[in-house]
Amino acid sequence: QTVWNQAELPYYYLNTLVIAVPAVVLTLLLASMVAFACTQFSWRFNLATLMIFTAGNLLPPQVIIVPLFRIYLNTPIPILGSLDIGKFSFPFFSDNTLLYDQYIGIMLIHIVFQAGFATFVLSNYMKTISKEITESAIMDGAHVLRIWWNIVLPLCRPALAAMATLLFTFVYNDFFWALILISTGSKRPITSALNNLQGEFFVNNNLIAAGAMLVAIPPILVYIFLQKQFIAGLTLGSTKG
Repeated sequence: QTVWNQAELPYYYLNTLVIAVPAVVLTLLLASMVAFACTQFSWRFNLATLMIFTAGNLLPPQVIIVPLFRIYLNTPIPILGSLDIGKFSFPFFSDNTLLYDQYIGIMLIHIVFQAGFATFVLSNYMKTISKEITESAIMDGAHVLRIWWNIVLPLCRPALAAMATLLFTFVYNDFFWALILISTGSKRPITSALNNLQGEFFVNNNLIAAGAMLVAIPPILVYIFLQKQFIAGLTLGSTKG
């Protein structure tokens, strides 16, 4: 109870949801679009496009942190108000006219780094969908976006559910990006917010340990209730494609 009240964990759980949910949804939308274009249509650069998206996962985050930090400090973002929930306030885009120290900045970096993995996995799954379905829809007059939204995505529900579970776990467990790209302690997600529990001259290790236990509970619950999707995500595309 002490760590729950003193560390204001409910607020940081809400911070995590504000970052994780849009990041997961947008990553799945982007990855499914690219995977759909690369697997259901034959064009000159489909393999190159798939390689470009997946190559980002081979680059260690520490390699690009300095140029990325400079980009975030020099990228202007408009101020478009905020969403107020009780005493909590969440800016829609920015509250300091910069990409640095904003929720949207953390969302974007997660989308960029997770889109490659999601595209690779979803493309392997979409290869199992017959191209005759897409060709028949085109002959019936359906445009590309309708085929993707109304035909291919419903067929990929198992893969999307598995990827959503994995992506949420990855984003939730992130510590590095939030620590580097967010300077305001009240904006940090739950994992990096544990740093707020240590003072300049005194560290209450018992309080930090208790907070770490509470932080670890949501991923455990996600795995317990969605373990089928979690295991499916780890083995997705391993037998076909």
